[in-house]
Amino acid sequence: MRYAYGLTTALLLGGATATLVTGYPAGAQVAQNEASQMSKMVPRSGAPASFADLTEQLAPAVVNISTRQRVQVATGGNPFAGTPFEGLFGGPGGGGGPQTREAQSLGSGFIVSADGFVVTNNHVITADGKGQVESITVTMPDGTEYPAKLIGKDAASDLAVLKIQASKPLPFVNFGDSRSARVGDWVVAIGNPFGLGGTVTSGIISAVYRNTGAGGAYDRYLQTDASINRGNSGGPMFDMKGQVIGINNAIFSPTGGSVGIGFAIPAETAAPIVQKLMKGQAIERGYLGVRIQQINEDLADSLGIEHNKGEFIQAVEPDGAAARAGMQAGDVVVKVDGKEVTREQNLSFIVANIAPGSRIPIEVIRNGRRMTLNATVAKRPTEEELQQSFDPNAEQEGDSFNSPPGQQEQGVVEKSLGMSVIPLTSQIARQLGAADGTKGLVVVAVDPNSDAGQKGFQRGFLILQANGRPVATQAELAAAVTAAKAEGRTAILLRVQPRGQQAVFMPVRMR
Repeated sequence: MRYAYGLTTALLLGGATATLVTGYPAGAQVAQNEASQMSKMVPRSGAPASFADLTEQLAPAVVNISTRQRVQVATGGNPFAGTPFEGLFGGPGGGGGPQTREAQSLGSGFIVSADGFVVTNNHVITADGKGQVESITVTMPDGTEYPAKLIGKDAASDLAVLKIQASKPLPFVNFGDSRSARVGDWVVAIGNPFGLGGTVTSGIISAVYRNTGAGGAYDRYLQTDASINRGNSGGPMFDMKGQVIGINNAIFSPTGGSVGIGFAIPAETAAPIVQKLMKGQAIERGYLGVRIQQINEDLADSLGIEHNKGEFIQAVEPDGAAARAGMQAGDVVVKVDGKEVTREQNLSFIVANIAPGSRIPIEVIRNGRRMTLNATVAKRPTEEELQQSFDPNAEQEGDSFNSPPGQQEQGVVEKSLGMSVIPLTSQIARQLGAADGTKGLVVVAVDPNSDAGQKGFQRGFLILQANGRPVATQAELAAAVTAAKAEGRTAILLRVQPRGQQAVFMPVRMR
């Protein structure tokens, strides 16, 4: 991205289309409130003389969310390595393996029902994927604390729903219709920045459907200049009717503090997903299986096409929905299911909001000619599956290898060969430039003190064979190592393909 500042979550540790929830009086409510009483407190659209009445009405439904987490961290090196005392401190250079420490996070949320359903960001309650959340506490504006249960979460949209139990009906707010939001409309944000407690800021909508360039199906935000800071994540952004039209999510900032560029998940995206999570339903999205690039000026000029329209297909996943439809790398997708592909309505967003199994027309430009392909939309993989990408240039963290629980085969490989490997997927193969259909294992880390390390094995090497037999899983490589040792061998012959080079045979001594 050509931005001087990074996109950061507003917390920093401190979908589908459907009818939106409407029909309730706007603002924080309790079950017995009368609509006529509530409507008197909502100021008219425009520039109010004060936000005090609106804030008094809404603030009771905005809560603080705190979590207690267990985060696994790597230990430092053994200061006694190489001395007679190193065994007392976890072995050579070690430190006893990974350990856990306690951590906390702080964010905001809001109640959406009198019986205690609470909406927040997924990253507020998931330890950013680096640990396990042990407890979640919701604190009301009056200081009352409730233990919260996680009902559902959705990493793709960064949304989560909690549930608290109270002895009386709770104040709550409703989603509004963000589709009617206009640039220049007044908005109010309420949250818990920097752990200070309930804080109110106001501003205007700076842009609707802002694409930040981060990519993904939900890179589509309401932008505001209302101050959003650390701890505001998951808090509501209200319109002047007292309805939630956005969920504060991220900011552009050089320091982590507000500089007047904040982003909120639009209600039209959030509300349907929240409804499903409240019901315990799975979130299913459409998926084509392509790697895309936005059309910039240079790319548009080189292709002779219109600027800022369509998206370029860099790669097509073998056997995916796009491949079966006949889509090719180099195609420019300009329309999907009758919807124009633009920067504000990108391909990922359109497809994600199409039910898996639907058959849709896709209009593409190929070699200067327009054509229409018909695709049957597949089901989008989970975020964990999509994140199984591989960066061959990433630095490995230390020289130790700690196998995930239950992966004995990986442990055999690491102990004997001094390497950590994972199966080669089609996505990783594309990243490494391997031919389609290549089967094997990918080296993800190498102990520099091992024979493999001394012989130049690196992250990103492919292991295709072991002792003359193809290997595509850790179990197959571990079996080859075990068989070689059983035959009394001290080395194993591997067929290896370094990145961008031809495959060669290399003997590796076993430990």
